[in-house]
Amino acid sequence: MADPTDKNKEDELAGTEQPFVQHLMELRDRLLYCLYGLAVAGVLLAIWPGPSGLIDLIAVPIRAHMPHDAKLIAIGVFSPFFVPLKVLLMTAVLLALPWLMYQCWMFVAPGLYSHEKRFALPLIIFGSLLAYAGIAFVQFFVLDKMFGFIQKFTPAAVAATPDIASYVEAILSLYIAFGVAFQVPIVVMLLVRFEMVTIEKLRSFRGYFIVVAFVVAAVLTPPDVVSQLALAIPMCLLYEVGIIGARYFTKYSKAPEESADSAQS
Repeated sequence: MADPTDKNKEDELAGTEQPFVQHLMELRDRLLYCLYGLAVAGVLLAIWPGPSGLIDLIAVPIRAHMPHDAKLIAIGVFSPFFVPLKVLLMTAVLLALPWLMYQCWMFVAPGLYSHEKRFALPLIIFGSLLAYAGIAFVQFFVLDKMFGFIQKFTPAAVAATPDIASYVEAILSLYIAFGVAFQVPIVVMLLVRFEMVTIEKLRSFRGYFIVVAFVVAAVLTPPDVVSQLALAIPMCLLYEVGIIGARYFTKYSKAPEESADSAQS
């Protein structure tokens, strides 16, 4: 005899199937909504603080370690135009990130069971906050310490006047590296939730993860000790946060039949 809980699970999404073309139309609409959100964020940022204001903001960490009257230079002919535009678009993506994640959520939500919806949305919000935290950590801590460390090795006869294009490219790679690396708790909790690994295995793997974290930091960051430590140490701490959160997350996100089986056992 079939288990009644299996029938309930099937009935929850019964009749919600849509033709493939309708899925494509839904995807098109969500992508358009994403573009609208990016456009609104870009217009708002163009009005205030403007491309020049954004450049001034991201240049604060390096200018703090340059002579008082020194400025970043633009070597390329079109750099004064394209670099601020690139920074504006990058900031617009960050500003619209919750909206973009919401559109992703609205696209996949109809195909999820109720218990899956219960943990998917908090994960999206938590992941967005972790990405913001990683980028803020770079802007307000890592860059200042990294440039301070680098300036100590600059000879007195050398004038350190970086090119704005190379500077933006360097910090953009750091933003992405830290934003992704700060997702460690999400990855750990999902691995435990889908029973790909146990919490006990994660604890026993702790020493290996520390080595992995330092290797990843060495690959993703510039060749200076400060930025490597600034990435590796938070990754190790976030790994511990993921282990702690995995226990509660697994209980919270269980399907009704899984909770019933756990209670009976």
